[in-house]
Amino acid sequence: MGPTRPHLEEIPFVNQPGSVAELTETLRAGGYLADRGLATAVHVALSLNRPMLLEGEVGVGKTELAKTLAAVLGRKLIRLQCYEGIDTNQAMYEWDYARQLLHIRALSERGVEGEEAVDKLFGPRFLLERPLLEAIKAGDGAVLLIDEVDRADDEFEAFLLEVLSDFQISIPEVGTIRAERPPLVLLTSNRTRELHDALKRRCLYHWLGYPAAQREVEIVTVREPSVSAELAAKVVAAVNRLRELDLAKPPGVAETIDWARTLDFLGETELDAEAADLTLGSVVKDHDDAELVRSRLDEITSR
Repeated sequence: MGPTRPHLEEIPFVNQPGSVAELTETLRAGGYLADRGLATAVHVALSLNRPMLLEGEVGVGKTELAKTLAAVLGRKLIRLQCYEGIDTNQAMYEWDYARQLLHIRALSERGVEGEEAVDKLFGPRFLLERPLLEAIKAGDGAVLLIDEVDRADDEFEAFLLEVLSDFQISIPEVGTIRAERPPLVLLTSNRTRELHDALKRRCLYHWLGYPAAQREVEIVTVREPSVSAELAAKVVAAVNRLRELDLAKPPGVAETIDWARTLDFLGETELDAEAADLTLGSVVKDHDDAELVRSRLDEITSR
């Protein structure tokens, strides 16, 4: 069974692709097939230092794009996973209170008190860098992935807008830290809620939908070289029929790849109803969806 993606050391990385065509080929070498529209948007974001907002269905390759860009550009991937209730401290920085308390005890035993003790407590030694501060310090040596920004609340979204406008963070005890050259920033959204226009205006926007069947077959064979084109085509055809059903969680491209990989691992060369039933957990991730699909497996795999 072939690897799911090339090993990092096998990917030829470049500091800055010179054209859309070069970027497309560079991404392909990293195992990511981007159409001309997506490659153009990424090229502009890289060249003009603009954040990029990617919206689309779950599993169409939004997060994977950031991972691949970090690999092929030779940059560090820094990921901020958003969720309901996330606050600025968890995204920006925190003080290591446990170590500070231990240090206070040590200073007291040595008779150090007052302002001198406070000065020793607030410095880089006790500063815990969270993704935003880490990315600002890394500058253009990083790809900052702000994943599923639609899961965060309005206040956090407003905070992100400020950070993305200035690419700097002020820490009262330390001072202002700014990026001389900003990192490449990719924000992803699954549209669980509508993002504010102010954030969208700050970013380049691109919608990632399901690829055409022929492109999806190519994606599968690039990501899983051991999967035959015939099996990949049958899996893609079946997945497209699944997407036509009224499923709570339609399968994305990631599930198509997983299904093809699983069938190939089991030595299957055909996708019949029996093979589909045995491997359905690779592509359908909801109990009610699975029951509906199992009732129609002959139809899904026969054409």
